[in-house]
Amino acid sequence: MSHTYLLAAAFMAAAAPMVAAQSVQYRSPAGVAYRAQADTGPIARAKRELATDPRNVQKFIQLGVAYAGARQMREAVDNFTRALEVAPNDPMLYRWRGHRNLSVRNFDAAMADLTRGYGLDSTNYGMLYHLGVLRFVRGDFNGAADAFRRAQPRAPDAGELAGSTDWLWMSLQRAGRGAEAVAMLARHPDSLPTTVAYAKRLKLYRGEIGPEALFTPSDTGDVDVATLSFGLGNWYLVRGDTARARQQFQRSVKSGGWPAFGFIASEVELARRR
Repeated sequence: MSHTYLLAAAFMAAAAPMVAAQSVQYRSPAGVAYRAQADTGPIARAKRELATDPRNVQKFIQLGVAYAGARQMREAVDNFTRALEVAPNDPMLYRWRGHRNLSVRNFDAAMADLTRGYGLDSTNYGMLYHLGVLRFVRGDFNGAADAFRRAQPRAPDAGELAGSTDWLWMSLQRAGRGAEAVAMLARHPDSLPTTVAYAKRLKLYRGEIGPEALFTPSDTGDVDVATLSFGLGNWYLVRGDTARARQQFQRSVKSGGWPAFGFIASEVELARRR
């Protein structure tokens, strides 16, 4: 066997993980392929941890979170499927698989997972939150509002509280329940300080800032741009300005932040308005 052949084989073996990491995770209706990122260490570490205790549900979840951190969402779904073979009645596994099925736009599978998980634990914040997002994307705004209303008091931290409050406001507005949305914000349920994008959107809804102040020079990350753009687009939409709404939905999709819920919702809104 030649030295050149051995070098080529070694190169291919080294490149294989990179090729796998850059696999297509989602292909948009416009034909744009969105790819995974390479593992920088967390996935490999989580795999080693799971290998030491292969029936440990928490270690499966840690591996799934690591996959998602590298935007390897399909690998995360497969991981949680394997975990459910070990623990078929664990609600957190349905919560996580539902979330990642939502990420890759497997909406029916996501609904099945989150519905099953909700049946096992109706008080789980993550279950309620992601069920709310999925209902919103599907146009069930009253159902989404109910899920976010239930999730809001169970938020584990200030960022999640801002998120559930934001989505509750949007859901109520889109369900034609604007007075309830205004009254909900007036109670300031999101009183804990946080700097997440949702906190900025809530300032917009309350009239504390104008649309021109929503973005700051530091808002350059693809997920942040997708998130802020969708919130602004939805704000324009509920005010009846469909032209500016469309511009912001397009901006969200052009951001490249394909895992963001704002990106997913923007795609759906643009499809509704073709």
